[in-house]
Amino acid sequence: MAWRGLHISRPARLTLADGQVVVAQDGGEVRLALEDIAWIVLDAPHATLTSTLLSACMENGVALIVTDATHTPSGAALPFHRHFRQGGVALAQASMVAPLKKRLWQATVRAKIINQAAALGAVGCEGSAPLRAMARLVGSGDPDNVEARAAREYWSCLFASFRREDEGDTRNKMLNYGYAVIRSCVARALVACGLLPALGINHSSATNAFNLADDMVEPFRPFVDVLVWRTIGEGSPSREALTLDHRRAMAGVMLADCVMAHEAMTLLAASEKVSASLVRAIESGTSEVLELPTMAP
Repeated sequence: MAWRGLHISRPARLTLADGQVVVAQDGGEVRLALEDIAWIVLDAPHATLTSTLLSACMENGVALIVTDATHTPSGAALPFHRHFRQGGVALAQASMVAPLKKRLWQATVRAKIINQAAALGAVGCEGSAPLRAMARLVGSGDPDNVEARAAREYWSCLFASFRREDEGDTRNKMLNYGYAVIRSCVARALVACGLLPALGINHSSATNAFNLADDMVEPFRPFVDVLVWRTIGEGSPSREALTLDHRRAMAGVMLADCVMAHEAMTLLAASEKVSASLVRAIESGTSEVLELPTMAP
């Protein structure tokens, strides 16, 4: 089972040899078993890889993430659907009725807000109790948009002088980097379970190929937020470019710990369990079996 990620931050040539990813750089090479790798971030302008390796990554369900000139993740390659029940799962997903979608979104938003409350506690910020109270107010489909109200409360408590829409703020750059890595890995897990990432339960943009991934990534976001806080602190707004240390920290976010059904695991393992439980929820017609990650105390 895949359990690690690979972050390429310097010029390198990646090839495949004997079931291993060979990373050749100045000064030598490193070999890693392909079956151990869940995601690769190509975060260097002169990193190259062979078509043989690219094909093997798709065959093994590896999410391949690329960045732009500013080192911001700008795209991801995922394998074509290879689940043995692809047709059946996709049909059930496409046939979901509105009430089930609303209940699944209710559970997802509640989990996100509860994790936001836990994130504040994890970094020693005030505001956890009001957020937990708000989580209990989320109705089916979140008709009152409690998610947005909780977000305003949450960001005001987590960071000083912070606006989520300020793209120049270094904290936002780090958040976006981490969110992109999680989004790609969640999409990878959804595909592995036979689900279609484009068909969401709440997100429904006709131009978005990752609507479902954008739905299911929500409870994972607070883990990125905590990692950013612990990397650069609450601080005041900074407008510096992302450093290598910043990018390395965000590239490894899927190895952060969480809890699911009283069992500790990485976010990577959790993304796979979430996706499998989502299939069960869709096929059984009940949101009660949906499992979502929670932040460890």
